[in-house]
Parts: sequence; C-alpha cells; structure tokens
Amino acid sequence: MIIIEKIEGNVANYSTANRVMDPLLLEWFEAGKRLLRRHTQGGQEVALRFMREAPMLQQGDIVWMDDKKAIVIDIVPAAAIVLKPVTMKDMAAVCYEIGNKHLPLFLEGDEVLVPYEEPLFRWLEAKGYNPVKEQRTLTNMLRSNIIPHEHGSSGSLFSKIMQLASK
Repeated sequence: MIIIEKIEGNVANYSTANRVMDPLLLEWFEAGKRLLRRHTQGGQEVALRFMREAPMLQQGDIVWMDDKKAIVIDIVPAAAIVLKPVTMKDMAAVCYEIGNKHLPLFLEGDEVLVPYEEPLFRWLEAKGYNPVKEQRTLTNMLRSNIIPHEHGSSGSLFSKIMQLASK
C-alpha cells in the first residue's frame, strides 16, 4: 500500500513523460477528504492521509509518482444542475439561494454547477433560471468560510455563547 500525504503537482503543468498514468477514481465529494483508502484503476492500494488541512483534490492532480508510474486523480462525472446566469443580478440571486441551502457551488467558465437535487432543480425552473441536468465533472468548488448565522430572531446557542464570551 502507498500512503499519500501530499500533492506532487498536476498533469497540466508537470511532466509525466515516460510514466504510466494510473487513475485514482474519486467522487466529487471525496476530493476534500483528509483520510481515504482506495484502489487505483491499475489495482494499487493507496491511502490518502493529509494530516494538516485536507486539500481540495483537482482533476489531474498527481498524488504519487516514481520513475515508471504516476497516480493521478480522476474525478468521476456526476449528475449536476448546470446554470448560465444571464445577468450579474441573476448570478447573485442564484448563488445566494444555493449558498443559503449550504450546498457546494462549482464554477466552470460562465456556468454555475451544483450537485443534482430534484427540489432545487424544480425551484430553479419555477424561478425561470433554465437549469439543465447534465453529467459533469465537479471540480473548482468555491471554498467558503462558514460563519454560523441565524435564520430567526432568537439566535443560535453558538451566537449566545459568543456574546457572553465577548462581554
């Protein structure tokens, strides 16, 4: 078994000449895991063990290589909602609504992608955003700092503790 603790580079900007590429297939939601055990397409058992912060693995990331072989991340296509907001106002509204549901957002060119959920798809249709369901490779997830917030006037327990601590 090979233990992987860092990303070596990406095939887009790193020479992999004279090496056999051995894809490590991951679902989009596994790309941010700190610990994971899998087998590559070539049958090599690997363990991802990122001890500090879990990197968001991208398509083509080289996670291990020697003189003969390179283990490369291959994100499996998944069902996705694809949106092409026409105006900045539409872009803001769509991203706000999706973010308010704490769903991951992916940007690819002028498209917004979200893992497929039927209720969200129907809501976006009803609002006139013309969503399309497609099989897509979900990479380039927007990273966000999740700050606890309230949806009512009472506030969360966390907010109350923070208010008491700051006095």
